[in-house]
Amino acid sequence: MFPRRHFLRSAIAIAGIGAMSTPVLGQGRQGRQGRQGSKITYDSRLPTPDSRIIKPARLKPGSVVGIISPAGATFVRENLDIVRDAVRGLGLEPKLAPHVLDRYGYLAGQDRDRAADVNQFFADPKVAALLPITGGWGSSRILPYLDYELIRKNPKIIVGFSDITALILGITARTNLVTFHGPNGFSSWNAEQTDYFRRILFAGESLEFKNFKDGSDTDRLMQVKYRIQTINSGRTKGRLLGGNLSVLSAIVGSPYLPNLNGAILFLEDIGENIYRLDRMMTQLKLAGIFDKLAGFIFGQCPNCTPDADYGSLTLEEVVWNHIQPLKIPAWYGAAIGHIDTILTLPMGLEVEINAAKGTIQMLESAVV
Repeated sequence: MFPRRHFLRSAIAIAGIGAMSTPVLGQGRQGRQGRQGSKITYDSRLPTPDSRIIKPARLKPGSVVGIISPAGATFVRENLDIVRDAVRGLGLEPKLAPHVLDRYGYLAGQDRDRAADVNQFFADPKVAALLPITGGWGSSRILPYLDYELIRKNPKIIVGFSDITALILGITARTNLVTFHGPNGFSSWNAEQTDYFRRILFAGESLEFKNFKDGSDTDRLMQVKYRIQTINSGRTKGRLLGGNLSVLSAIVGSPYLPNLNGAILFLEDIGENIYRLDRMMTQLKLAGIFDKLAGFIFGQCPNCTPDADYGSLTLEEVVWNHIQPLKIPAWYGAAIGHIDTILTLPMGLEVEINAAKGTIQMLESAVV
């Protein structure tokens, strides 16, 4: 996977041309959005922390899953066939969005078309869930074109990770719908990932998430991979929100970031230099995001390395520097992120965390 900055550089260019075993670990009208001339308008009223959360209906055998491409394009048609096989393997029926194989550079078609697919599936009474093929880059671009009133009135499961962070956060922010940080269609769908997807979205269980032993550690006396490090010990409760740091930091200041007052924030990333991660976390700090939190979790960051001639902070030093002074329960190393086993975490749902043990306990079912 390419570092996210490569996608952003290309995005600027195009914009100028055209218009894991135990897992790892509202109320009131949300105005429609429209166009007035070339200006995008939206209702600035957002859900408040005490607004009633909206839960989607659980999946059942034979439920229809809408396959969407809200971000990066699918260049190899076989990948779409693999996603359809995964959905059928879950006992569900795939339905392809009209623009699922569109291409506009690295994007899966024009912004309005990708948004129209999301709106169409939320409006379709036969569709129970929306599943993106992949992430990449582009979900943020469609947020102004989604019909949040329609989505709020037709709550459904929508799941994904990486660049899909923007889509699920935006929907939760504008509607108070519980969304899910979990597998994209082209994820591994191994036994552990599939088991927890079923338990959360079919059975409606309230699970505890904690780091699992990687296969390479099963014969060792000690755990080497996916170890947790407690930054500040303690237990706390709050709405679970988060996702990819690069994507989340890029929507700060927009109406598509949920209210983080009293929230448990989790972050992960991939392929970023440490100074860039420091810059993004500094942005969250300067925006006052960290001061609002009840708890914090940092997940995995594969291929996040120094980029300096003479020296660099370590990633641990960056995270500790930003988070330890907050004195809120927090830990580092959760098995969340761009890893082989991606567990399904409920976004916007109340959870309780234990930073000494590195656990996330759901306090209620995420589906009805």
